[in-house]
Amino acid sequence: MNPNPKTIAKNYGFEPNKRFGQNFLIDKLAVKKIVATASLKPKDIVLEIGPGLGVLTKELAKEAKKVVAVEKDSNLVKVLDKELELNNVEIIQGDILKILDQRIIRPRTYKVVSNLPFYLTAPLIRKLLENKENRPSKMILVVQKEVAQRICAKPPNMNLLAVSVQLYANPKIICYISKKAFWPRPKVDSAVIKITSKGKQTAVDRKLFFKIVKAGFRQPGKQLLNNLSKVLGADKIKTGIWLRENNIRPNQRAKNLKVKQWINLTKKQNGPF
Repeated sequence: MNPNPKTIAKNYGFEPNKRFGQNFLIDKLAVKKIVATASLKPKDIVLEIGPGLGVLTKELAKEAKKVVAVEKDSNLVKVLDKELELNNVEIIQGDILKILDQRIIRPRTYKVVSNLPFYLTAPLIRKLLENKENRPSKMILVVQKEVAQRICAKPPNMNLLAVSVQLYANPKIICYISKKAFWPRPKVDSAVIKITSKGKQTAVDRKLFFKIVKAGFRQPGKQLLNNLSKVLGADKIKTGIWLRENNIRPNQRAKNLKVKQWINLTKKQNGPF
């Protein structure tokens, strides 16, 4: 195992930048767990977002055919250029949310393995999963413990993020990581989460699906009938009929519904709008 981030940073006079949400993983066992969970094969292409000081990157490069590491911080890229002089590692400087559509990963099959900056988690996962042409087959991510629990939630504890992820993939929490395993130390613990894309994607109008789901979760404590009729501008009686036809009680809360039920609501032709 390579030197930890503290040593590498000291060698280059580098200081973590809070603006980029930099909390580097310094626990060697955690790094090994992440790599093992990815189950990498010699032919695998890996996208790593926020490679930091390259500790995880080096371990991934030992197992994969190629690692594409995208880093936003130009100061870190300078460090990585020297630390990662490996033939199978490509370093790209940029904002992943802006450059992902440029098809930085060309093969249709790839995996994402990353210790994500916390602020990136929700928007990045959604963007990756909604990429029809180039969706990753699997994602192994280090995220905040609470966020991991929200992503993997089941009824009666569903939420908008859980529905957004579970429409496209099957998420699973692999293990938890103490905040002591990071430098600088964050305020909360983290989790390693595995998100496996569903082989066959459900045929549903995505725009309409999320319009309905967001309406249902607009005020999570309120009944579905009230949320849906108000946000969608629909007649309450018709909305109630629409829900009952899909075996959903109008007085239920959005947190009680399975993803399949939201899909059925979207597909129902005689919806109230």
